[in-house]
Amino acid sequence: MKKYIVIYLVLTILAACSSNKKEEVKEEEKQNENTVELTDAQQKNSDIQTGKIKQQTISSLLKINGKIVVPPQNMVSISVPMGGYLKSTKLLAGMHISKGEVIATMEDQQYIQLQQDYLMAKAHYTSIEAEYNRQKELNQSKASSDKVYQQAQTEYLSQKITIKSLEEKLRLIGINPETLNENNISRSLNINSPIDGYVSEVKQNIGKYVTPTDVLCELVNPEDIHLQLTIFEKDLFKVAVGQKLIAYNNTEPNKKYECEILLIGKDVSPERTVQVQCHFEQYDKNLIPGMYMNAEVEIATNNAFIISNEGLVRYEGKQYVFIQTEKNKYTIQEVTTENNENGYTQIILADTTDVRSKTFVTKGAYTLLMKMKNQEDKE
Repeated sequence: MKKYIVIYLVLTILAACSSNKKEEVKEEEKQNENTVELTDAQQKNSDIQTGKIKQQTISSLLKINGKIVVPPQNMVSISVPMGGYLKSTKLLAGMHISKGEVIATMEDQQYIQLQQDYLMAKAHYTSIEAEYNRQKELNQSKASSDKVYQQAQTEYLSQKITIKSLEEKLRLIGINPETLNENNISRSLNINSPIDGYVSEVKQNIGKYVTPTDVLCELVNPEDIHLQLTIFEKDLFKVAVGQKLIAYNNTEPNKKYECEILLIGKDVSPERTVQVQCHFEQYDKNLIPGMYMNAEVEIATNNAFIISNEGLVRYEGKQYVFIQTEKNKYTIQEVTTENNENGYTQIILADTTDVRSKTFVTKGAYTLLMKMKNQEDKE
């Protein structure tokens, strides 16, 4: 029995040793796959250069899309407070309109009725006021009862309210009650432009009845246009109010417009985007609302690890660097790349332990990659 136990222990030890040797061989093969070694002659004839990795500030461009918009206060929808027929208009989309300029003429019999009601109320007011003053004097001398005086007072105040109400209605449709009399009653009224700007859209035609809820036309003042950008939630921390940026359109990409960020939205859309409002430093009449624009924001990343572009290699969709482990011996390591500026690229390593003490290949990385692949093919 003891003999069998001894044999079993010996076999177990041999199996464990064999397993350890296989694991060591696999680890060594894996290391050999990621390592390339040059001879002295190859090293001398190559363009390989090495050095320590740098850590400094690097800038990058955040590219954003958006469009030109006009603030609500610079857009006006023209409507008629009292319905009527559109008698005439000269409006065309794109036409320039000055403030106070007549943009349309409306016509309706209710305009006549309103003027008539006002003038008749005003005419009756004189006699009602006189009767009120007479009853007031009589009541003070007790020659008239309080009831008669109160009736006269009520009628007097009611007439004043009626006149005041009709005055405001006239002003609402653009008629000055102070100049209105029985000789200038009109069946039509003019609609004047409240702003300097351009006609963006005409929505009614001559002869059509326009209700108070209908929009006659849209006017826009483009001198205070904004650039509204759409930025993804993940990039929101990269921008700030007051930050400068450059905008351009696809038609003239070489023509740049300087802008400044005014507002950053506080609401994230279902698409995980946020609206950013920007102001153009200088107005250009060629920029019109609705035009799509591209923008570039320069962003600085502090204390980034950077390496020259010649020290980076791209293979099978991934980025790699080479680290010198011994003389003429290099190990390849995968990295994540970020910003690029002036021939240098920001890299992020999975293991940042003693990064500054390691020696990286800063030039000729593709030479080592080719050598490594040739080595694998021979094996």
